[in-house]
Amino acid sequence: MGFRFAQGLVLLQAIACVVEVSLANKGWDSHTYPYNHSSAPKRFTVGGSQHWQFGVNYTDWSLKTAPFYFNDTLVFKYDPPSNTTFPHSVSLLPNLRSFLNCDLKKAKLIANQTQGGGNGFEFVLKKKNKKKPYYFVCGERNGFHCKVGIMKFAVAPLLRPGPF
Repeated sequence: MGFRFAQGLVLLQAIACVVEVSLANKGWDSHTYPYNHSSAPKRFTVGGSQHWQFGVNYTDWSLKTAPFYFNDTLVFKYDPPSNTTFPHSVSLLPNLRSFLNCDLKKAKLIANQTQGGGNGFEFVLKKKNKKKPYYFVCGERNGFHCKVGIMKFAVAPLLRPGPF
């Protein structure tokens, strides 16, 4: 347990560092004012061109893509179940411990196996959850996709800075 707890602390520190560095570097160059960005919410396809599939490191993707802001939309795209693809879904976990252990006992299914097809399933990062991160996982195969396929990531949305 101590090792998993340490992993969680390292993950949270990494998220904080990436967000801090991302915010510090956004819009800074010799010709623009700090925070020169659009205040409009953005859409992010989870995993980029790799979408939501087994074996992609989504924690790495989220750290490289951060920061995320309230009202941004995450789009989960995945193939519906077939004879040639594994089924996927999207669930939210309630806390860091469940996230680190891929413990699905209290998971909330937010997109079933078919909702990721076509244009994908859209999830808007709402302010009502602003006190804690969102913990996303694939809940298929009793947590196997989360544990072994690393189909999990956390997002701690920020308040979008206003124009200066």
